[in-house]
Amino acid sequence: MEHNRETKLLSGSIAKGIVSFAIPLFLGNLFQQMYNTVDSLIVGNFLGSDALAAVSSSGSLIFLLVGFFNGIAMGAGVLISKHFGAEDDEGLKKAVHTDVAFGLAAGAALTVVGMFLAPQILVLMGTPETVLPNSIVYFRTYFAGSLAFVMYNIVMGILQAVGDSRHPLYYLIFSSLVNVVLDLLFVGVFHWGVGAAALATVISQASSALLCFIRLVHSQDVYRVTIREIRFYPSFLRQIISIGLPSGLQNSIISIANIVVQANINAFGVMAVAGCGVYSKIEGFAFLPITCFAMSLTTFIGQNLGARQYERAKKGAQFGILCSVLLAEMVGVVVYFLIPYFASAFDSGADVVAIATRQAHTEALFYCFLAFSHCIAGIMRGAGKSSVPMFVMLLSWCIIRISYITVTVHFIPKIQVIFWAYPLTWSISSVIFLIYFVKADWLHSFEKKQR
Repeated sequence: MEHNRETKLLSGSIAKGIVSFAIPLFLGNLFQQMYNTVDSLIVGNFLGSDALAAVSSSGSLIFLLVGFFNGIAMGAGVLISKHFGAEDDEGLKKAVHTDVAFGLAAGAALTVVGMFLAPQILVLMGTPETVLPNSIVYFRTYFAGSLAFVMYNIVMGILQAVGDSRHPLYYLIFSSLVNVVLDLLFVGVFHWGVGAAALATVISQASSALLCFIRLVHSQDVYRVTIREIRFYPSFLRQIISIGLPSGLQNSIISIANIVVQANINAFGVMAVAGCGVYSKIEGFAFLPITCFAMSLTTFIGQNLGARQYERAKKGAQFGILCSVLLAEMVGVVVYFLIPYFASAFDSGADVVAIATRQAHTEALFYCFLAFSHCIAGIMRGAGKSSVPMFVMLLSWCIIRISYITVTVHFIPKIQVIFWAYPLTWSISSVIFLIYFVKADWLHSFEKKQR
């Protein structure tokens, strides 16, 4: 079977290779971010602040469950990129088909868990009573389509692991347009409520998952998916879980911390929930350069270490960190100054805009620390050391964040105290990662391991 192994990540200019891979990722994530953002824009403008708060209050809970399985999928991506870089065709095929089998099983499990646990968890989070019924409807509708978004992340991850970030972008553009049309139709024209916004998201994600899957099934490359070969290969499943489980746990741990944060925000009332929800949507766009460079570095490091190009891996890591940090800070400055205009697009209410603005003015200028932490985490995952970022983020983004909020809000019951939890813990994780990155010769230890 003919396939082109020499991707831009394995040869040629390092800067050009990483940037050309990161740009489609950025655009893809941009359109993916539009899913929930369009929901919030349309819900906020057509259904009001209470409905917007219902959509916003579900966000942390959704990421708690989805983030775990997406973390496991990251482990599969690392394994696939290493076999691809090492030109191990048989190993690549087994890793791909095990990954697809895992996605099918995880999607089914997540559907059951999400549908049954939604009311209990939302109540435990202290979701305001006026918001709770709509939150449950939105959450359950979203998780009825679990298979669609889990499989999308699985098949997209396979394509990205072998250096193809363009086709996922094309499919996302299509599905994002579907989402906008369906949101306007279901909510704006038919007035079906917040559940319809979640339904539009599920349908659009299913369309992108299907297009990616068709691409893999009809591919002439070695990573082609053959339906009859989809199964769990035990040794590959163990490797995927061993690499991906720390990332999955890390995502869930961060989500648990964010649920605690959301519960504290809920105590300040519906306007606070809506305002912080608006800021989180804007912040999602601001974080895109950060996440796309981190994802690029994971694939770049995985492929080049698999190909034993250790010096190239090291130079690529340095370039990715520098670009991500500088770009994140530039975006932070833009958000800091333009936040009132961004927020009013979601909800023109003065209280909602004021809360979103106050949160942005607290956090936006610290995006550089978040970028640094995510890039180091991405590099570590690409090197197969995913337990390192898990422990760092467990300490800083969960234990310290929750402890700070629990203690400080008790003595200073102001929402500003909650906002400061993020810059504080981003800074702490950056210091720990910097010490580890400088002191621990992670690349040399990996090189010795492969000999």
